[in-house]
Amino acid sequence: MTGIIQNREAFLESIASRLGRQRKTKLEKPRWAYHPQEEVLKEATKDELVKVLKSQCALIHTDLIITSHKELTDTLHQLIKGYGGGNIVTWKDTRYQQYGLEELFKVVLPKENIEVFEWDASLAKENITKAEQANIGITISEITLAESGTVVVYSGKNRGRTVSFLPINSVVIVPKSTIVPRMTQAAKILREKVQNGEVLPSCINYITGPSNSADIEMDLVVGVHGPVKAAYIVVEDL
Repeated sequence: MTGIIQNREAFLESIASRLGRQRKTKLEKPRWAYHPQEEVLKEATKDELVKVLKSQCALIHTDLIITSHKELTDTLHQLIKGYGGGNIVTWKDTRYQQYGLEELFKVVLPKENIEVFEWDASLAKENITKAEQANIGITISEITLAESGTVVVYSGKNRGRTVSFLPINSVVIVPKSTIVPRMTQAAKILREKVQNGEVLPSCINYITGPSNSADIEMDLVVGVHGPVKAAYIVVEDL
């Protein structure tokens, strides 16, 4: 049975009157005289933001590697070896091909007995099992916050969110152009997408290095409920 709201308008008018306010029927964006949140790293160049990101990564137990598009394949290959090889899980994303990683994933690594599993929405729970068994998950950052060392990862049909947190190690490819000063700019980017009519992913993950917890006696433990190690590979854009 559907309920009926009676005397709704009169009730709301009464509340506004008792509060000494004029009742509003629509919301308006507040206009602030000062915007201190936009001043942090406001004039920083991309190279300066990379330096800030690198400094922050040292504090959040995250490896940061800077490379070029040309050297990305070798850089990633060496990092995979450094993390012990093992099974790898990736998204189904054409950007891996654009970065020239297809041969590494489909030819080079399999020859080294390293399985590379590509997320397949039609396989349902098998994707999660593969991510759970993987040593390394490889994803791509959409927005990167220099101040906090945070990568923003979009989930979707071909981009399972478990790829970034179930494997023991997480590797995130960071296009240099995605680096912004802080959360302020990330929120602005997402808001503009909504205003332009773009459909945002149902899940947007803000990930700051490997998992950390200091719940027990304030002793910091890394890797309690997610990757034990994390690495960001900053790469010049295509």
